Amino acid sequence: MNTMKLIRIVSAASVFLLTCPQTFAADDWVGMVTGSKTGTYIKVGQDIADSARKHVDIRVKESGGSIDNIKRMNSKENAAFGIVQSDVLGYMKRSNDPNLIKVANRLRMVSPLYNEEVHVFANKRIQKLSDLHGGTVSVGNAGGGSWMTATNIFKILGIQPAQIYNWDKTKAAASVIDGKLDAMIYVAGKPVTFFEKVGTLENNPDYADRFKNVHFVEISEPAIKNEYAVSSIGKRDYPWIDKTIDAVAVKAMMVSYDFSSRYNTYYDKRCTQLGHIKQSINESIGQLKSNGRTPKWKEVDLNASIGNWKRDTCTTASKSGSGNPSTENKLKEALGF
Repeated sequence: MNTMKLIRIVSAASVFLLTCPQTFAADDWVGMVTGSKTGTYIKVGQDIADSARKHVDIRVKESGGSIDNIKRMNSKENAAFGIVQSDVLGYMKRSNDPNLIKVANRLRMVSPLYNEEVHVFANKRIQKLSDLHGGTVSVGNAGGGSWMTATNIFKILGIQPAQIYNWDKTKAAASVIDGKLDAMIYVAGKPVTFFEKVGTLENNPDYADRFKNVHFVEISEPAIKNEYAVSSIGKRDYPWIDKTIDAVAVKAMMVSYDFSSRYNTYYDKRCTQLGHIKQSINESIGQLKSNGRTPKWKEVDLNASIGNWKRDTCTTASKSGSGNPSTENKLKEALGF
C-alpha cells in the first residue's frame, strides 16, 4: 500500500468526522482502539479499561496501529479514543490533503504514555541520517509505525532514498549485516528483544567480521528534536554496542477527537466519559507502574508535553470534578460560532 492510498483512506473517513459525529446517540460503552493482539498498546488499553471500570465501560479493540486507529476514530464505529504514536500528528499535517489536515487539527491528547525509540540499524558507511539520501532502507510494513516515522523524518530532513523496502525486521537486519542494505528503521521501546538477539551474532565466528561493520546511527538533527522526544541508546540497552549515542523517540499516547468543541448530548456524554477515564488513570498510576500488564508503565509521565499536541479539555476539566465542556464553548455553540 503506497502513501497516497493510505492518505485517501484516512481522508475519506475524515469527511464523516467533519460533518456527522454529533448526529447519533453515544453508546453507554466506549470503544478504545489500540494495536496488535500481542503488542504493548493493547496491554496498556486493557489496564486503562480495568482502572476505569467503576465509571466507564471501555471495550478494548485490536487494530493495525496508529493510522488504522485514526481512520476508525473518524468513522461510524464506536472508537472514541485510542493509542497512537505522537508523530502521527506531524505526518497528517504534512500531507497534501486538506481534509486530513482538518482531522489533525481536531485531535487532542488525553494522556502521554511512554517512549518508543527510533532505531536506525545500519552499515557503518551511514554515519548520519542524511547519508541515507540516495541510499537503500527498509521501513517495515506500509502503514505501520516504523513506516510512518521514517516517512515523517525523511520529509522533515528532505531525505530521498533511492529505494525504500517494506521488509520484515529479520530480512532487513540480515541484509544490513550482509552489506546488501544501507539501513533499516525500527520503532520500539528500548531495549528491543530483537536487537538484543541480533547482538549475539557478534560472537559467532561466521558473522563476527561482518558484524563489525554495523551500528546504530546517531540522531541529533535539531529539526528532528523539535518534533520527537530526546533519548539515547547505549551499552545498558545493548551490550554489543561500544558507546552511548543520541537518539530520539516517539511517544505512545492516548488521543481522542475534541469532544469539548461543541455542546450536545453526544459530545457531552463522550466528554464526560473521557474525564472519568483520565481521572481513573491519575488515581491508578501508582498501581499501574507496579502491577500493570507491561513494565512500560514505569516510564509514564502524565504531565509530559508532547510537541505540538494540544491537551484535551474534557480531561483537564476533570481535575475539578467535571468532564463537561467549558461555559465558553457552550456559549459559542449557542451563538452559532
